[in-house]
Amino acid sequence: MTIRVNGKVVTPSGVIGQGCVEVRGDRISAVAEYPSARDGHWIVPGFVDIHTHGGGGHTFTTGDAGQARAAAAFHLRHGTTSLLASLVSAPLELMRAATTAFAPLVRGGVLAGIHFEGPYLSAARCGAQNPEFLRDPSADELTELIKLGDGTVRMVTIAPERAGALEAIELLTRHGVVAAVGHTDATYEQTRAALSAGATVGTHLFNGMRPVHHREPGPVVALLSAPGVVCELVADGVHLHEGTLTFATATAGPERCALITDAMAAAGMADGEYELGGQEVTVTGGVARLSRDGAIAGSTLTMDAALRSAVAAGVEVPDAARMASTTPALAVGLRDRVGALQVGLRADLVVLDDDLKVVRVMRAGTWVE
Repeated sequence: MTIRVNGKVVTPSGVIGQGCVEVRGDRISAVAEYPSARDGHWIVPGFVDIHTHGGGGHTFTTGDAGQARAAAAFHLRHGTTSLLASLVSAPLELMRAATTAFAPLVRGGVLAGIHFEGPYLSAARCGAQNPEFLRDPSADELTELIKLGDGTVRMVTIAPERAGALEAIELLTRHGVVAAVGHTDATYEQTRAALSAGATVGTHLFNGMRPVHHREPGPVVALLSAPGVVCELVADGVHLHEGTLTFATATAGPERCALITDAMAAAGMADGEYELGGQEVTVTGGVARLSRDGAIAGSTLTMDAALRSAVAAGVEVPDAARMASTTPALAVGLRDRVGALQVGLRADLVVLDDDLKVVRVMRAGTWVE
């Protein structure tokens, strides 16, 4: 059976104003002009969220497979057809348990991989990470988790200034795991050393990082200016001023800027009390903060809202779509499977109306109910 979806198609080479995406089975079989098409909807690649802790009242951070399935289903309805399950800093026992629980979900296609945001992070820049669990990188721990995951551990965030960080980054790189720089008080030089060791992603750029200073540019400038490094951006109007978002995008280009949600369980839910990594979180007006000190504790964002926010800030729709799909897929090694409306890739797409609201979502050639 062949499915044809007509509209303004965002492709890797540009927008086809009157176009068609043809799907056979679970693959894209054709992307072409279709002058008779009159559907004005945008057709963009399925979103790829490489940093999310949960949503819809469900969390990845406890390592519960049922919670993970429900969180992934919630984000799928908002157009995220591929996502990494992001953990927060935790004891090794929980990291082991989560890896064991999530590995079958990765193999089954529910998740695209596991992301450990910590515990190898800076106490000075821990943000909403639980300081009780922070520690120096351990080659033994990482080797065990990589072996346990058997290809499902896809990214680990590390603060480069911690003892053993460069060795850990080199270890991750050797095993095909993406090393990300984040929650760090590193200097410019320390960050550059991490990049030389193999780090290729900046975890939620600007947030949880030593700020830029003209005599100490720090990690932000090092990451923005490094070819081949993808910088995550949380486009929720809380983590970043829109001027900062557009500055980063203009500096690194949409090919090196990835929209992420950094969402926690409260995404899509009412204001109230929640939990993140063993810490109480209060959500007020859709903004999640630690109850104890007011630190930003993830977001309540979805990827479709992130795309709209980026466009409202001044990013063009095709560039925002690239930042929500193609660039993050490339960052974590998924670009040969997903992230673009391109013949041969999995048929993941999102139909958006003129206000960029989700109309329909397709994953692997099947419309999501």
